[in-house]
Amino acid sequence: MRAAAHRNHPAWWAFLAHRLSGLALALFLPAHFLVLATAVEEASFDAFVAWTDRPLVKLAEAVLVGLLALHMAGGLRLLALEFLPWSDTQKTRIALAFGAGFAAVLLTLLMARP
Repeated sequence: MRAAAHRNHPAWWAFLAHRLSGLALALFLPAHFLVLATAVEEASFDAFVAWTDRPLVKLAEAVLVGLLALHMAGGLRLLALEFLPWSDTQKTRIALAFGAGFAAVLLTLLMARP
């Protein structure tokens, strides 16, 4: 039971969020490149752009922005751990990084409303 005690630490959750967001973004990239390839054919690209007006797609875009913000915040957290002095404010930095990502998702959802 003691071996899993580290999994309740905020730094472990920050690591996990950074790793999973990176994997999700890596899975998204081939689909993004496929859509960019349809830009050569105007009709298929226009059909895809029309498809993106659906509410579920708007929600997926907000999730994507959230993943990007979360991954960026995780990367900034790693840079802070590497280059800033170690202090008791580490939990505060982690909470601020998650808060910034959550704020980016909310802002995207508010801006995506029709």
